[in-house]
Amino acid sequence: MPMVPFDALPDEARAWVFGASDPLDEAGSARLLRAVDDTLSQWSAHGVPLTCARDWRDGRFLAIGVDQRDAGASGCSIDALFRVLQGLERALGTALVAGGRVFYRDPAGTVQCVDRAGYAARARRGEVGGATPVFDTTVTTVGDYRARFERPAAASWHAQLV
Repeated sequence: MPMVPFDALPDEARAWVFGASDPLDEAGSARLLRAVDDTLSQWSAHGVPLTCARDWRDGRFLAIGVDQRDAGASGCSIDALFRVLQGLERALGTALVAGGRVFYRDPAGTVQCVDRAGYAARARRGEVGGATPVFDTTVTTVGDYRARFERPAAASWHAQLV
């Protein structure tokens, strides 16, 4: 039973969160999720199927979780997942595995993506601040993803940028 619903993963499950630099429309989201589901349904480490799941939020965020109680993802299996996502980037017109980006909600509730310098500049202009909802794509467990993926900038590492 490699793929399970994301809600079935325990809090201590390993997580990776990928943010799309540009929002995906319905067709792009469907294409991404088909490819991810195909990959996860066959995902294994050293021949052992991985109990895993995915979550898709806001047309921007893909979370992959692995329950490591039976088998954990290996370097090769993680690399394979990253290659699948990198292979989709051009077709989807967005970056999924790039670093150095900050995701936040603007006053209208829309998720925005900027580099760290751009976010800091917005903070200096008063466009974002401690109360701005931000997304922490550096979380590493499913429990942290559930509890603190989206929170005010003042309660996150983003506070150093405001």
